[in-house]
Amino acid sequence: MVLVACAKGPIMKRREFLQAASLGVATTAVIGTLAVLTDSAVAQSGQPIKIGFSMAMTGGLAANGKSALLAQKIWEEDVNAKGGLLGRPVKLVYYDDQSNPSTVPGIYTKLLDVDKVELIIGAYATAQIAPAMPIVMSKNKVFIGLLGLAVNNEFKYPNYFAMNPAGPDSKTAITKDFFDIAMAQSPKPQTVAIVAADQEFSRNAADGARENAQKAGLKILYDKTYPPSVTDFAPIVRAIAATNPDLVVIFSYPPDSVGMVKAVNEIGFKPKMIGGGMVGLQATALKVQLGPMLNGFVNYDWWLPVPKMQFPGVEDLIKRYQARAAAEGVDALGYYTAPWGYAQLQVLQQAITATKSIEDKKLADYIRASTFKTVFGDVKFGKDGEWAQSRVLQIQFHDVKANDVEQFRTMNTQTVLTPADYKSGNVIYPYEKAK
Repeated sequence: MVLVACAKGPIMKRREFLQAASLGVATTAVIGTLAVLTDSAVAQSGQPIKIGFSMAMTGGLAANGKSALLAQKIWEEDVNAKGGLLGRPVKLVYYDDQSNPSTVPGIYTKLLDVDKVELIIGAYATAQIAPAMPIVMSKNKVFIGLLGLAVNNEFKYPNYFAMNPAGPDSKTAITKDFFDIAMAQSPKPQTVAIVAADQEFSRNAADGARENAQKAGLKILYDKTYPPSVTDFAPIVRAIAATNPDLVVIFSYPPDSVGMVKAVNEIGFKPKMIGGGMVGLQATALKVQLGPMLNGFVNYDWWLPVPKMQFPGVEDLIKRYQARAAAEGVDALGYYTAPWGYAQLQVLQQAITATKSIEDKKLADYIRASTFKTVFGDVKFGKDGEWAQSRVLQIQFHDVKANDVEQFRTMNTQTVLTPADYKSGNVIYPYEKAK
């Protein structure tokens, strides 16, 4: 009697073996199916890699925060559909920071000490990222912030990286092109007013604006901050108008930006150029709310669907985002923070894949030395974790005729003025010509 080795036991009788062999085709099919299932299981066989962060899902920053969060969820789905990272699925763990910086330290402490997340990323906005830094530093974690401005100027933490295109001179970068555009006009403006919310981003950007104004030889007629609790902006705008500046640079958060635009229109204030650093005017809901009141404002932005900014993957992301936006209750178009939320995690993903590790030191060393392919094009980090090169847009609103979302889907009501590589048109100057 012939004996044959078998996985089920040490030996198998010849007759049993021949019976099994007679099922060859079926057996092959079953084995093939099992192999596919096994490969899939192996691809995500471990416990999830948990990535923790806080996000503004309520409060004044929620419009942008929720938009970024949807893109981050899409990234999570994309990565898991391809087998996860390091043979493990990824899981995003996040909490609402309510747009309140005071909630942030507690959230990151919970993420690290209670939820035991292995990796963390930064919240959205400067004011939310900065309060997390002492905790991040004490734990020696790699930390990629989302649209924070000059967060690391004081901390000098080597494992911080800014998913923000302001570049190495981030304080001045927000308004450098605003001033360059203004100073290219004839006759040249002579005076400027600077007003800022008394918060981290606004103060940092205002510092840069003063430097830009001095380099341009402009006289500063008004330079004040206002508390975040302000809701009536008419007195502030009247005080600025009383100094009769040629240029007005505003650094505000979303609720303030709405108040400022309304006050400027209600009072009939018409400087030669106005805007610069207003957070919120990039959000579709606020564009729709303000409508024609936006005409003439020149302001910073990060990305718009101009032909020169159709980086690989961004169009597909925006299409998938927009298909889900209504059901998720988020910004209808997603042009402002959605690509950034996705790109933030792309950097982390590529670092993990390249190093085959989730060890913070290895990831930080790799991120410092590498260039990343993202939906925002190539990203390289430099001094203090900022982008090695600046890429801040200045855009102008014009021809906004109603409170309709569709006019903001295309570029018929917004022109990219700078940088030259992405320019789509020329400035309308002075401001009142665009009204």
